[in-house]
Amino acid sequence: MKVHSGLFCLLFVLSGAPVFSQTPDGGSGGASLSAAQNYRTGRDLEARNRVAEAEPYYNEAVRICQNEVSQNAATRETYTIITWTLQRQQKYADVITWGERGLRLFSDEYRIVETMGEAYFYLGDYDRSLSFMQRYANAIPQGERSSVAYFFIGEIFRIRQQYRHADIAYTTAVRLEPGLALWWYRLATVRESAGDAGAAIEAYERALAINPNYQEAGAGLARVRAP
Repeated sequence: MKVHSGLFCLLFVLSGAPVFSQTPDGGSGGASLSAAQNYRTGRDLEARNRVAEAEPYYNEAVRICQNEVSQNAATRETYTIITWTLQRQQKYADVITWGERGLRLFSDEYRIVETMGEAYFYLGDYDRSLSFMQRYANAIPQGERSSVAYFFIGEIFRIRQQYRHADIAYTTAVRLEPGLALWWYRLATVRESAGDAGAAIEAYERALAINPNYQEAGAGLARVRAP
């Protein structure tokens, strides 16, 4: 089963921990901005549901990065920015292609490693996704994207119905990032599936404490509490 690609956008909006935290520079076009600035501008427009306006900035970020590669001026930032941008555009196969090129030059660029893990996930290649996410989490256990990496690891184990493994991964994710109702809900569902009613109730309650209008969490809580 392939999880809907909109999960990436949902994770970005909910996580509160984007890879970049800076405020992007302004500008009506993208040509005068750097690749990173174009990426940030497009990302922030997309976060405000202005997807059509974001696309030219993303395209310009990719163009600048490709130009740097063609001129032998590429750095690890070049490959990081192009993979991030292509990921935002849901061009997952291209993320893999450019990520592999970047890692051949900068094998310790774990930002690319994590992005490739997400791309493989959306392509339905859970084996490779798991490998890249575990590689990132093992290398940078307290990294900016560690919580997201553990969440994706949990997703893969949930899809495979390995509920105990999923529980461990989701538990780590919510320990690192405790304020996301979706993540608590996912944790509750695998605990429920594993037959751990008490722990499932606790996780459903945490999801509802964050978002009292979370209908799926409310239904799950009622279901587990039912005699």
